[in-house]
Amino acid sequence: MTQLPDRVWTDEDWDRIRRGYRARDMDEKWNVFVEADVVFMHRSWTGHGIYEASFAPVAGGGSRIASAVVEADGQRYRSMGDEYDRLMMELVISAIVLGEPAADLRAGLVELTARASGKSDLPSGVVEHSALGLRSGS
Repeated sequence: MTQLPDRVWTDEDWDRIRRGYRARDMDEKWNVFVEADVVFMHRSWTGHGIYEASFAPVAGGGSRIASAVVEADGQRYRSMGDEYDRLMMELVISAIVLGEPAADLRAGLVELTARASGKSDLPSGVVEHSALGLRSGS
């Protein structure tokens, strides 16, 4: 990936991220697990790996994504571009794994999806549920 999130996750965040996340029902779209310092984000229905993010410690504490890859096989994942993948990867970690509201990231997802579709009136709840398995406000 050419674009990476700028966020520095705290040591507390990283401890929670390392525990991962497993979809609890068919509506949830992501499973997340960690091996060493690499976070793997797989689609829950297919098991296909979509993102791999390598974390590295930051001077002064915390960790940030040092490098990442995204699935390139169009049969497994249709990317909507680098900006979308950067945002989606951060949103999966923030909203799904950490349970944060991530309002700015959610708004960015809706904006990028609307831009890609050419429609300006996409309901945010539909976009979020389709991409993340989240209902508005989840």
